Amino acid sequence: MNIQAKSAAPPAIEFDKKEKAASNLKAELFRRYFRVVHALFAVLMLIQFIPDKLASETYASYAIWFAVGVEVLTLVVSAIIKKPLALNLFVDIVSFIYGLLIAWTLATAKFNLLKPSLFPPPGKVFWQAIDDYDKILVNVQSSIGIILQGYLLAIAVAVPLGLFLGWSARLGSAATYVSKFLGAIPPIVYIPYGIALLPTFRSVSVFVIFLATFWPVLGGTMSGVMNVEKKTIDSARVLNVNKFTMLFSIILPASLQQIFIGCNQGLTVSFVLLTSAEMIGAQSGLGYYIKNYSDFGDYTRTIVGLIVVGIVIVFISFIFNRIQKFLLRWKI
Repeated sequence: MNIQAKSAAPPAIEFDKKEKAASNLKAELFRRYFRVVHALFAVLMLIQFIPDKLASETYASYAIWFAVGVEVLTLVVSAIIKKPLALNLFVDIVSFIYGLLIAWTLATAKFNLLKPSLFPPPGKVFWQAIDDYDKILVNVQSSIGIILQGYLLAIAVAVPLGLFLGWSARLGSAATYVSKFLGAIPPIVYIPYGIALLPTFRSVSVFVIFLATFWPVLGGTMSGVMNVEKKTIDSARVLNVNKFTMLFSIILPASLQQIFIGCNQGLTVSFVLLTSAEMIGAQSGLGYYIKNYSDFGDYTRTIVGLIVVGIVIVFISFIFNRIQKFLLRWKI
């Protein structure tokens, strides 16, 4: 009897395991695919059936296809991303986009609460972005090229200089105050001098980006060097390492966190200054695109430019953060 009881127990346990696994699967599917973001997508689709109050073309189909594309991407990402925090962040961003599109569509195309010439419906903006694809691509390439030139040149100069200045306590203390003073001066005020001294406006823009990045990175590097733990330096000296190895193999990795703080500050300021500089006298770039069409009262293209600027900034910031996490992975 005992033998029969023991042989009958495993199937029951196996059934419980399968039932529990099925229950967990249902809970996981519900958590991933039954979210507020999908309800917002449904609301966005439903409001498209409300009659338009604008006399002009609203290009609603472009807004619909954009939303459908975002929804498909959301479903794919929901199936791929395993980490709940990363998935929650993504769907929260998409929820915000849907909420903005709902409010934007209702306030423009559906109820005409805003002046159409200043605030066109979202469908018209998406249509204009597709129609101006070639122009936008050229201007994006111009802006990113200027950012990379000025930003990377500033890092290449500021980091080694900061290492050598920060290594000397006396020079580092004096240089810290000098960098704070010069870094407090808005780089955009140097544009008139840049125009007078440099051959092209592109070189002026690179110069402005260089200044916007150089001082924060220099200050961050010196701060990082001067705050390296003494026991780390003492351990390296015991091994009789030379000065070059000490600076670039020991001090530099230990200072990376502070250096990246300066790089982040420089990157943020660079975007603001680049757009401002391109609005002043450039013949290409996203700032030029926005300024050129706003001067003609073409606010549809102006909004397109603003959206593209935001996308470019988010994309470059994302790449920068990934690089930062990779280089600082040993600190985790």
